[in-house]
Amino acid sequence: MMAMQLPRGTQDILPEDILVWKQIEKVSMETCEAYNFKEIRTPIFEHTEVFARGVGDTTDIVQKEMYTFKDRGDRSLTLRPEGTASVVRAFVEHKLYGSPAQPTKLFYTGPMFRYERPQAGRMRQFVQFGVEALGSASPQLDAEVMALLMDICRRLGLTHLKLVINSLGDTESRVAHREALMKHFEPELHTLCGDCQQRFEKNPLRILDCKKDHAHPLMATAPSVLDHLNEESSQYFAELKQTLDLLEIPYEVDANLVRGLDYYNHTAFELMSTAPGFGAITTLCGGGRYNGLVEQFGGPETPGIGFAFSIERLILALKTEGVALPTAQGLDAYVIALGKDAHMQAMKLLYDLRQAGVHADKDYLDKKMKAQFKAADRYHAKYAVILGEDELARSCAVVKHMQRGTQQEVALSELVPWLRQELEGEEHHE
Repeated sequence: MMAMQLPRGTQDILPEDILVWKQIEKVSMETCEAYNFKEIRTPIFEHTEVFARGVGDTTDIVQKEMYTFKDRGDRSLTLRPEGTASVVRAFVEHKLYGSPAQPTKLFYTGPMFRYERPQAGRMRQFVQFGVEALGSASPQLDAEVMALLMDICRRLGLTHLKLVINSLGDTESRVAHREALMKHFEPELHTLCGDCQQRFEKNPLRILDCKKDHAHPLMATAPSVLDHLNEESSQYFAELKQTLDLLEIPYEVDANLVRGLDYYNHTAFELMSTAPGFGAITTLCGGGRYNGLVEQFGGPETPGIGFAFSIERLILALKTEGVALPTAQGLDAYVIALGKDAHMQAMKLLYDLRQAGVHADKDYLDKKMKAQFKAADRYHAKYAVILGEDELARSCAVVKHMQRGTQQEVALSELVPWLRQELEGEEHHE
């Protein structure tokens, strides 16, 4: 019998950790909305062809990392390994390119699935947050997308960041670079790993992204893509850099930066953590421009740019930098009841408090008064509302301020508005 445990590479996010996740999601979404990006939600699984075509069949993701299965109708389905292909499929299927409001600016968040060796901040099921901007070929939009990414990270409190950019050029530039790469690698191809030998024919640019051969001498001397940019691509890259300079967003150019997906051209970028102790893999986020992807899905010629980061890696970076993360929020009120009648009255009071927007709870284990006070402490309740036989007889409750230790009697008929007012007064003073 299999142990009833988590599958390898997955995790349970427990209540004490969820506030950090909610904070990252909230800040990311609010920042996107400030930049006029709208949320989109796509299915967790798609037809396998969506990713084979959208991600590229020469990538490690498609060749080695996808969770693919047959459904009962013998159709091949795949759990999404990334978000861009699904968003572009939805963009084409729902004809979003027909909207007069262009570019179409979208963001998404949700679980992704890749079969790879689990390690810190890299899971087999992970949560990704990403954006896609479709419908404009402006390098200024590229700069906006990077500004959005930097804004999210800064608003979360990250400071040890490095933005690295590169240009992969347009189709003409990529063809010229491809030929130069093949000429460079061919004489010594037998010294590279089997994966690289396969990539040589299909997509030699992917050789530069190899994890096994990254220290191979041929990598250091490989032709730079920047030396093969035509005039149009050079101008595009120059305008991107000019815009980033104008926005005072620091960056470094790295001619060896190659995104792992086949659909990128022109701009490619990564955001790294430079925090001491973050680990060997410093990439927090990757992105770039893809100017042929919409056509592959049967849509009109539509340029696009996007990025995605895993929330798990962002949490690692926040912890490494010692950023103060949100902790468990306390209750506004904990109702302490003594006796059967009091417990019944406490249920009504609890319901009324919650209807008024007060975060409240009570004891359901018939504990003694001292144990109920301990529970109020454990939940960091601001107020304890005490109901016993004496209080019921007088139609009132004793309300104790847990921090100050002060207490007073309040009529049950007045208790909900009174407590609401007290809590609002405390918020105002904070």
